[in-house]
Amino acid sequence: MSPSIALPSLRILVVDDEANMRRVLEIMLSRRGHKTVSAGDGQAAFELLREGGFDLVISDLRMPVVNGIELLAKLREAGIGVPLIMITAQGSIESAVEAMRLGACDYLLRPFDVEALDLAINRVLRVQGVLDHNQYLREQDDRVWQGLVGTSPAILKLREQIQQVAPTRATVLLSGETGSGKEVVARAIHRESPRRDELFVAINCAAIPAEMLESELFGHEKGAFTGALRERIGKFELANRGTLFLDEITEMPMALQTKLLRVLQESEVERLGGNHSIKLDLRVIAATNRAPRQAVEQQKLREDLYYRLNVFSLQLPPLRDRLDDLPALVTHFVRQQVGDTAAAPELSAEALAHLRAYAWPGNVRELGNLVERALILSGGRRLQAAHFPIESAAAASSVGAEQSDIGDLDLEAAVEKLETRLIRSALNASGDNKARAAQLLRISERSIWYKIKKYGL
Repeated sequence: MSPSIALPSLRILVVDDEANMRRVLEIMLSRRGHKTVSAGDGQAAFELLREGGFDLVISDLRMPVVNGIELLAKLREAGIGVPLIMITAQGSIESAVEAMRLGACDYLLRPFDVEALDLAINRVLRVQGVLDHNQYLREQDDRVWQGLVGTSPAILKLREQIQQVAPTRATVLLSGETGSGKEVVARAIHRESPRRDELFVAINCAAIPAEMLESELFGHEKGAFTGALRERIGKFELANRGTLFLDEITEMPMALQTKLLRVLQESEVERLGGNHSIKLDLRVIAATNRAPRQAVEQQKLREDLYYRLNVFSLQLPPLRDRLDDLPALVTHFVRQQVGDTAAAPELSAEALAHLRAYAWPGNVRELGNLVERALILSGGRRLQAAHFPIESAAAASSVGAEQSDIGDLDLEAAVEKLETRLIRSALNASGDNKARAAQLLRISERSIWYKIKKYGL
């Protein structure tokens, strides 16, 4: 005898007009760890299934009132997609095949043993898993397009603008707050463009020291300067025929902006220490977290470069302006962390309300970090408000009031007020779990107990 198959515990509806057969199936299934409910005919089964809560139906084919085929038809007509295994006698194979055509997942020939039952259930679970996965992917296609998550009006408008500009050669200037997804949008433009099969090269102008940025962009010849021991291909050359994404363009030194303008105008680049020009065919997408016109006025961005980059501009919405996308975004980040599994924890209604009340200064990037932390705090269980240690907008305004109440320059009193507020926030966020609150505050458990006692919390 082959080893038994390990199956998850299911809630199964057994449908048969013979009481003895129902009882045999109940015993077989309960011994495998499943929970069973019984019905004596198809109509009674249909009424139970309309209430929901079943993972599987095992139904006899021949029954009075409503038979197995008729039950299957009623389920499909009502849009009830619970999988069904049909039980049939040896002489009714054609009927079983007909049942499969109508949507039955499998059938069992009488008589059968527990291993045959296990195999049938296992086949159904595998098929249903594929169907569920495909359904999830279809839903994701609606909610996640080229990395952009959500279906709020702001995101749908952004998608439309991306689809308008992507097929063209136009230079694009992206503006938006830190963490709003500027690189995601730049990649979406690249993937939707005729250059999708070429390289997408990204460089953060704020992350590279000014003296090194020129070499990163233009490249250099061997011996061009001290330490140039070999030639280096710059990002312009690397992105040739593809897309170059210049993030935080307003942090680029003004002298280097002048050279960038020439590259864009002439479509050619010359390596540092070189004496010949290299022709380029690339698209440039630039981004800034500043208001572009204000950056020009503050002399952070050359005006002529601004006009050259601003052929097509896109303003990314902050998260606080697209709060309807929060459920989809949380699901997206959860799936990133735990994978595409049915066991991914869900977001409670209280947690969603908690997240909607927050101002999101760090936008989508901040949400991603908070979801990762929430998964650790929840231990894989349902995500509750306490797993997101953030302050609501109302709490933030009360903090400002508290700070204004400090009044004089009494440092000790100010520290006490601040520590009290932070400890209370951490205790609220952790559900009054002292150890977890200490972790959130990055202090020891001993310290938090001491301060709770000291401040009489």
